[in-house]
Amino acid sequence: MDSGLKNKINHIKLIATDIDGVWTDGTMYYSPEGDVMKVFSTYDGMAVQILRELKIPVAILTGENSPMVRQRAKKLKIPYVFQGEQNKRARLDEICQSEKITLDEIAYIGDDINDLDCLKVVGVTALSGNSPILNQFTPDYVTQRMGGKGAFRDFVDWLLENR
Repeated sequence: MDSGLKNKINHIKLIATDIDGVWTDGTMYYSPEGDVMKVFSTYDGMAVQILRELKIPVAILTGENSPMVRQRAKKLKIPYVFQGEQNKRARLDEICQSEKITLDEIAYIGDDINDLDCLKVVGVTALSGNSPILNQFTPDYVTQRMGGKGAFRDFVDWLLENR
């Protein structure tokens, strides 16, 4: 790893993340009644706890609007949860103002084209290992774990190991 990237990692003050394709495998389960279910990895939950102990907040930015995401974020005490988000990039600016940080101090993990605007402007970037846009964007890190299988935890571990 070059010293420039290591320096960027050392200055990260917030981790922003997409949900579907990162915290989930992107699959949505529908019951005959129309109920939707998602599966989350406990590994990602532990990553949030580790970050909270280090006083590094997490922000969820997702285009979906899901009660499961709301419940998961509430359980994990995630301070920033934006669902149905159509302009993730603008939301990052708002978070920066609230936290009094710059975009360079954000690490972002996503997996698809609706994450590109954010990935292009933050300090440190990652894509989940099963991302369909690996041929369109070269992140600082590609997770070894797939979305829904601890990809967020993998990214957090990588960041912390390289601080």
